[in-house]
Amino acid sequence: MATDKRINFWRRNPKVPGSVQPVYGAQHPPLDPRLRRTYHKDTKPKVNNLKSKKASSFHEFARSTNDAWDIDDAEDEDFLGTPAPASSSLHSTSKQNQQQQQHQVGDTENRMPHSLAPLTTERLQDVQEEERDCRHINGKVVKSNSEAHLSSSSVHSTLQKQQSLPVRPIIPLVARISDQNASGAPPMMVREKSRLDKFKQLLASPNTDLEELRKHSWSGIPREVRPVTWRLLSGYLPANKERRELVLQRKREEYFGFIEQYYHSRTDEHHKDTYRQIHIDIPRTNPLIPLFQQPVVQERILFIWAIRHPASGYVQGINDLVTPFFVVFLSEFVTEDVENFEVAELPLDTQRNIEADSFWCMSKLLDGIQDNYTFAQPGIQNKVKALEELVSRIDEDIHNHFKKYEVEYLQFAFRWMNNLLMRELPLRCTIRLWDTYQAEAEGFSHFHLYVCAAFLIEWRKEILSMVDFQGLLMLLQNLPTIHWGNEEVGLLLAEAYRLKYMFADAPSHYKR
Repeated sequence: MATDKRINFWRRNPKVPGSVQPVYGAQHPPLDPRLRRTYHKDTKPKVNNLKSKKASSFHEFARSTNDAWDIDDAEDEDFLGTPAPASSSLHSTSKQNQQQQQHQVGDTENRMPHSLAPLTTERLQDVQEEERDCRHINGKVVKSNSEAHLSSSSVHSTLQKQQSLPVRPIIPLVARISDQNASGAPPMMVREKSRLDKFKQLLASPNTDLEELRKHSWSGIPREVRPVTWRLLSGYLPANKERRELVLQRKREEYFGFIEQYYHSRTDEHHKDTYRQIHIDIPRTNPLIPLFQQPVVQERILFIWAIRHPASGYVQGINDLVTPFFVVFLSEFVTEDVENFEVAELPLDTQRNIEADSFWCMSKLLDGIQDNYTFAQPGIQNKVKALEELVSRIDEDIHNHFKKYEVEYLQFAFRWMNNLLMRELPLRCTIRLWDTYQAEAEGFSHFHLYVCAAFLIEWRKEILSMVDFQGLLMLLQNLPTIHWGNEEVGLLLAEAYRLKYMFADAPSHYKR
C-alpha cells in the first residue's frame, strides 16, 4: 500500500479545497548520522558482492528501504493518538545524547562583513579574526553555556562519534552555540554593539529605510531586533512607525476572524483529511524539540492557510516553514530556554499575537513560492532542474558521479526546495539563513537555488568517496550538520552569492 502511494505521489487528490498533496522525501526529519552505523572510506564494506546489479530506479531503492521515506497507516494512527518521534531508536537515546542532538533555538551574532560583495581573501581573514576574537577575550577562552555543562568524558564521546562520520572534519562543540541562550552569551564585541545600535537607529526613525535595513540584515540580524526586522522585511509591517501598531491590531483581529469563520469546519467531509494530515505532521516537525510537539504552536495556522489557499491546500513541508517565525516572535517574550518552553504559560493575548504574526509572515513567504505547492509542484521541479544544470557547470565531477551511480537530483533536492533546507540544518542555522533570505531580493525563491548549489558542493569530498547508489542517497538525506553555526552559514551564503554573481546574469555560463 505504501509503495503504491510512493509510485503515484504525483496523482492529484480530487478533494478540494484544502486537499492534501503528498510530498516525496519530506515526511521525516533527517536522521542523525551519529545514530546510524557509518564506515570510514578506507574500511567501507565492498558492495559489489551484495547485489548483482544496481538499483535501476529510485522506486526500486525506495521499496528496499523502510526507514527513510514513508510511514504506514498504522503509524499514522499512532501519531493521531500519541505524538512521538518517528524513529523508535530516538526513545532509547540517552539524555546526554539528546541534549547534544537538539537543535538550539537561539542564534549567534553573525560576523560576516556588511558588504554584499563576493567572498575574497580579505573577507575570509576578517571572519577568521572575528571568530578568534569571540573565543579569546583578555587572553581567556570564552566557553559557551552548553559547553560548560559537558564533562570531559562527554566531549570525548562526542568526538568519537564525529570521527565515525564519512570523512567529516572534527568540529568541537565550542563557540558554536555560545550565545543561543541569553545566559550563555559572551561579552558583546564592539562591532556587534555598533551593528545593534545601527539597527535600533533605523527602526526608530519615523520612516524606516527598508533598503538600508536589508543591507545591514544581509550579514545577520541581532537577536534583540530580529522580530520587528522580520516583520518589516516580510512586508507585514509598514515602514512608517506611527502606523505599525494600528496595522498589527487590524491584522491580528483579521486572523482571528478567520479562526471563527473556518476552524470549526475542520471536521467537515471536505476538510477532515487536511486537518488529519496536519495533526500527523506536527509531531514530525523538529521531533527533538519539545516546543514543537505542542499542537497550539502550528495547528490553526496551517489549517487556516490551507483553507484560504485551495489551489495548493496543505502540503507536507509547509509545517516546517512556520517554526522559524514562531521561534523568533516567541523570543520577544521568553529569555530562558525557548526549546523547552510551555507556550501555555504565556498570557492568552501574547499567545494570540505570536500566532497571528506567524500566520501573516508565513503567508507573505509562501506568496512568493506558491507554485512550489500547487498541483504537481512545478516550482520545485523547475528549481531542481535548474540546480542540476548549475551543478553540471560548476562541478562536473559531482555531476558525472551522480550520473555514474544513477542518482537523480530529484531524489535529494526535492526536499531541499520543498523545506528550504530546514530538514538539513539546525534551526539556529535556518534562522540565520532567513536573515539573508529576507534581505536578498527573491531570497526564498531565486537566491535559494544558489544556496542549495553551494550546500551540495560543500560535501564534495564525501560525495565522491561514495561508490554506490544507496550510500549516496543515505549521505545526501543525512548530511552531518548538527554542529553547524554562524561561521558555516556565513561561508555558505558568501559562496552562494559568488555563484549568483557569476551565473545569474550569464546564460552562457549556465548552459553547456
